[in-house]
Amino acid sequence: MKRLMATLLMTGICAGGALAQAPTKAAPARGSAVEELKQIENAWVAAVKAKDSVKLDAILADSWVGLGWDGKITDKAMNLAELKSPGNSLASFEMGPMTVRLFGTTAVITGSDSEKSTEAGKDSSGNYVWTDVFVKQNGTWRAVASQSTRVSK
Repeated sequence: MKRLMATLLMTGICAGGALAQAPTKAAPARGSAVEELKQIENAWVAAVKAKDSVKLDAILADSWVGLGWDGKITDKAMNLAELKSPGNSLASFEMGPMTVRLFGTTAVITGSDSEKSTEAGKDSSGNYVWTDVFVKQNGTWRAVASQSTRVSK
């Protein structure tokens, strides 16, 4: 009887261990998501510099909201409209270090940049720190919120 109980106990332990193993389909490496998000950030800058509203539209979620360095709150439609405005331009842009933190299908990216720019016809050049929040929707990372602050040199 003791031998039967020991055999059943060992069988249960082995079966439980096999069932607890991770599925065979591996999840994407976290590093690849980090690199993908950094590429999206760089594509965002390129879209703004080129005034490419189609590319920017693909990066921003429909519910995106941004808090600008001047305290102005904009939504996606306003941002896309302002992109084409002749008083807005991005002459040069140097990206500083970025930190990407992943929380499942949500990512928080903090970074900095130095730029020569105009906004509404006024010089907005300077050094900035910023935060972007992305959510993975239907397999695609989309920006849902942004905040930017101009800092002294």
